[in-house]
Amino acid sequence: MGNKKKMRTMGLDIGSQTIGVAISDELGITAQGLKTLKRRSMEDDLKEIAIMVGQFEIEKIVVGLPKNMNGTLGKQAEIVLRWIEILTDKIPVPVVTWDERLSTVGASRILLEADLSRRKRKKVIDKLAAVLILQGYLDQSRKSNHGPLIQK
Repeated sequence: MGNKKKMRTMGLDIGSQTIGVAISDELGITAQGLKTLKRRSMEDDLKEIAIMVGQFEIEKIVVGLPKNMNGTLGKQAEIVLRWIEILTDKIPVPVVTWDERLSTVGASRILLEADLSRRKRKKVIDKLAAVLILQGYLDQSRKSNHGPLIQK
């Protein structure tokens, strides 16, 4: 069992024009921004994601689910859920959703504090949102997987 290969998790922030992509390190501790895909067609987008899944040996995909502030699912969330259905059809990797309500807000705030111009912010915000989605998920999974070390 000692040489189990470490696998990575991918985070996706699905926008109407772009898809922010982040991947975890092999230990599943930190998320790094990988790229922002310009959306073309569903087929092209999935092809590009499939290539990255193979290249980075992705074992799980975390997709940001845009909920309304009151927790309900709006039109955008339904679009994302339909997109996930197609994704899971084409790419045989488990997909989980992550409440992304605060990730884009968080990404904007981080970029504002970094004093990036509006144009530069627009370029990196999707990738950063994907990082925040994935990091939130990784932190939560670590908490739930590694409960108390001493169990009675």
